[in-house]
Amino acid sequence: MEISWLQAILLGLFACLSSMPGMGGTSIGNYTLGRPLIGGLVCGLILGDINTGILVGCAMQIVYIALVTPGGTVSADVRAVSYIGIPLAMVALSSYGLNAASTEGAALATSFGTMVGTLGTVLFYGTATINLVWQHIGWKAIEKRQYRRLYLVDMGLPWISHFACSFIPTVIMCKLGADVVELIKTALPMDGIAMKTLFTVGSLLPCVGIAILLKQIVRNAMDFVPFLFGFVLAASLGINLVSATVVAGMFAIINYKIKMLSVRKAEVAVEEEEEEI
Repeated sequence: MEISWLQAILLGLFACLSSMPGMGGTSIGNYTLGRPLIGGLVCGLILGDINTGILVGCAMQIVYIALVTPGGTVSADVRAVSYIGIPLAMVALSSYGLNAASTEGAALATSFGTMVGTLGTVLFYGTATINLVWQHIGWKAIEKRQYRRLYLVDMGLPWISHFACSFIPTVIMCKLGADVVELIKTALPMDGIAMKTLFTVGSLLPCVGIAILLKQIVRNAMDFVPFLFGFVLAASLGINLVSATVVAGMFAIINYKIKMLSVRKAEVAVEEEEEEI
């Protein structure tokens, strides 16, 4: 698989759109287009292999499933993971002849994603640093009561930051990344210690994402029961996790209605006490 200049430019454009609040808000940009699960679909469409793109995106999403950015602190840039890591992982899988659905393929994909995600933090903070210049221009416009200039500060000038720290690096790394993957393939054969170590470490990375997620949602031992229920259901009945999610949604609705009934009973009891008084 080879990435053309047009494909690299499209990937760079989506890397910009995935983190620009002016392009539909953070919910559409960073928390939708920027997620590896969505990025895998987009990369698959651009590179012409939707199946591999989605599988690679799923593998990388598990690693970063509980990633949060408190106060702008970023441990890994999922924008880079989605639009640099996924394309390079797809090229690597094609070069090594691995199936994205296999254990080795998923391990290789997560390793590429983690490597690029850490590198992407440099690009993230570079973008934020340049945006401080536009913020200063915005404050000056407010002091001079030139409020119309704020549209330029919010919608126009950030494109310069993202072009310099998102678009250009993404285009270059995606286009030239195929040659780097070929060099890695030559230097690190499949049966070598380095690649075996990479597969081992890569297969453990999803456990990190799940562990971080559990740390956020589990408060006592009973919380493990609903979390593991879907996995047990999938393993016992042979259904996939999508079907298990639908079943979980039904249980969530039932639980919600039961809680609402208890709330309504409490409200009725309070109203009856007020009437008696």
